[in-house]
Amino acid sequence: MTDGRYDLNDLLTLMAVLRDPQQGCPWDVHQKWDSIVPHTLEEAHEVADAIERRAFDELPGELGDLLFQVVYYAQFGAEEGRFDFHDVVHTLTTKMIERHPHVFPAGRLDSRREGVPAAEVDSARVGQRWEALKADEREARSTRAATTSLLDDIPRALPALSRAHKLSKRAARAGFDWPDHRGALDKIYEELGELEAEIGADDSERMQAELGDLLFAVVNLARHLGVDPEQALRGTGARFESRFRFVEQCAREAGDDIGVCDLATLEGYWQAAKRRE
Repeated sequence: MTDGRYDLNDLLTLMAVLRDPQQGCPWDVHQKWDSIVPHTLEEAHEVADAIERRAFDELPGELGDLLFQVVYYAQFGAEEGRFDFHDVVHTLTTKMIERHPHVFPAGRLDSRREGVPAAEVDSARVGQRWEALKADEREARSTRAATTSLLDDIPRALPALSRAHKLSKRAARAGFDWPDHRGALDKIYEELGELEAEIGADDSERMQAELGDLLFAVVNLARHLGVDPEQALRGTGARFESRFRFVEQCAREAGDDIGVCDLATLEGYWQAAKRRE
């Protein structure tokens, strides 16, 4: 503790004590690699939610919860003699220095670019360099695994929309893409028609497959438009929630039970909610 504030070393000590078989917390002691993963995903979403709500007063706590997940995995690694938190920091720092030669020209943290402000650096070349380095890393991993694919390092645990976005983006880098958004839009119409056909056939498995194809086509359009589909859908969910709460409020003020209101009445409330925005 420095100046009455806990530091990173205190956090690492806290984790070690929590995991101590004799003095620790029973819940923490019983956790394993896989059991923590759902908490990690949840904490990442809570960080995103706080940022989107501009709840910056909540953000230190949410970021701390996310950092705690990293510390957890590092503790597992240390207990099994695989790696520790300092290895995580070293690996990350080394990788970021290597990926930013335009910032650290000598390949060391203490080296700096001189004479060219960040705004004047060619961002396109920076992006190309970044992707080339990541491709080299994928190649190295693929060599060890005896497989090679542009899609190798896209995590399967990502939310489905985010993973679809990454899959299509990675394939597009290999030229597997439409020249503009029009092709992506036409694909949506095509997939919608195929879904309608399967709905008519009442084939549940085919309906699910075609609905998935339609969603993937929408993700492709989002990519062409420069829109993050995960953020777009979260925004729509937030707007729906706000509007529906207003509909409920209108029904209560009218002395109605929302469960028995007719659709025309509910639609009127809904349109009022949209005008209110």
